[in-house]
Amino acid sequence: MLKKRCLLIIVASVLLAYMLIEPYWIETKEITIESDQIPSEFDGKRIVFVSDIHAGTSFDQNRVDSLVNQVNALKPDLILLGGDYVDGDSEYVQPTFKSLSKLKAPLGVYAVLGNKDPQYNTLEAIPQYGITYIGNKGTWIKKYGSRIRLGGVGDYNNGVQLPSYTTSVVSSQDFVILLTHNPDYFPLVDKSKVDLVFSGHTHGGQVTFFGMWTPTTHSVYGDKYRTGVIEEDGTTLIVSNGIGTTILPVRFFARPQIIVTTLKKSLN
Repeated sequence: MLKKRCLLIIVASVLLAYMLIEPYWIETKEITIESDQIPSEFDGKRIVFVSDIHAGTSFDQNRVDSLVNQVNALKPDLILLGGDYVDGDSEYVQPTFKSLSKLKAPLGVYAVLGNKDPQYNTLEAIPQYGITYIGNKGTWIKKYGSRIRLGGVGDYNNGVQLPSYTTSVVSSQDFVILLTHNPDYFPLVDKSKVDLVFSGHTHGGQVTFFGMWTPTTHSVYGDKYRTGVIEEDGTTLIVSNGIGTTILPVRFFARPQIIVTTLKKSLN
């Protein structure tokens, strides 16, 4: 009986230690998206997507700076930020965006809000630090006379979603990317016009049963949009596990992620 108790204590201690370590073990997840709608000038371009930093007491400024260095080392062409930059406390907004202002990508750095972001302070900080807010807005990303469409919507829980600012000007030949914090918005996306959607919010479940199941996903669809690459009606959704943590500073088989998406032009 004593040996069993000792074994249980050892196993529990190892699991707890791993749960505390995993939040620091950021995965760089590589994904390739192929489409004949991708212009030749964008073939091979790399989009880095970062979401759910949750800067605060559990994710300090040194870790935000380290994240920025990791992203820049990937040499992205375009950087997308998916919201929840801080864990709800407005005092962390300015220092967090001061660090994020050091992100470098020749095609720009774009952001939407998440449900944890203090709206007024964050909307003030985003342009102040040279980042473009894309919530309920659309823009053309141009290179050598060719272009792709990029847009975003407001947070599904705390905002409004006006996708027409992204999609109203596109044709069936345009490659269109939409940024939304919450993947629960994906069923509402006009899949006849949008090709690729990025979202976060779920943290990949944060604490899972060895990656297979989790008691909570922060999604009304359960595991369906928890993490990874999901395709529906010709449109691809990429859901990131995010970077930081919420409630408790632990993860279990839901490693934090930097998503690197390479665009590849396919032949007709």
